[in-house]
Amino acid sequence: MAGKKQFDVGIVLDAAMVQFWQAGYADTSLDDLSRTTGLNRSSIYSSFGDKDALYLRCLDRYAARYGNRYDQALSRASEEPLQAVRAFFEVTLQRIADPDVPDGCLIAQTAMATPVLSPAIAARAIEALGFQHARLRTALNAAKLTEVDADDFAVHIMAVNQSLAVMSRTGASQKQLRTVIDISMSALSHALHARSGDIPVCKRVSP
Repeated sequence: MAGKKQFDVGIVLDAAMVQFWQAGYADTSLDDLSRTTGLNRSSIYSSFGDKDALYLRCLDRYAARYGNRYDQALSRASEEPLQAVRAFFEVTLQRIADPDVPDGCLIAQTAMATPVLSPAIAARAIEALGFQHARLRTALNAAKLTEVDADDFAVHIMAVNQSLAVMSRTGASQKQLRTVIDISMSALSHALHARSGDIPVCKRVSP
């Protein structure tokens, strides 16, 4: 349309997402968003709504992007459960090592800040964590763990995965993060082999 500025919505959302991810919701101003997206305030409001609405769009984009990668990693859990869970953790390690995005996890950061966020944002973060728990539980059920063990390990793996993001923000090395993962993988290996009656063996993967 003549006279109307055109822009790529995906690029703008990625820029806003990284800004929120880096600085957090409270410490990101509309001026920061204008600077990082290249849009003025009126364009941001007319295209995405207020700051809360834009943040929700960014959360959804983040959850979809990495959720798809986690789903792909866990897709062979019924045949190769240990490899699938290891691949799940690799998604997080690759995100942490990606120089184009901040350390940490946008959803985890949002969840920790829920007391000062709007109910809509807090609910979306809790929902995203629920989806993560559900995908892990489904994968572990497919790996023939009992319902109770599948649920317990889903909670554990989700907690470990979030801790990796927090540790990365405090400067933990890839070696340290992989050590944390190895301990969880060893526990899962014992549970899986105890279920099948085999002797558990869980090898460490070199960084």
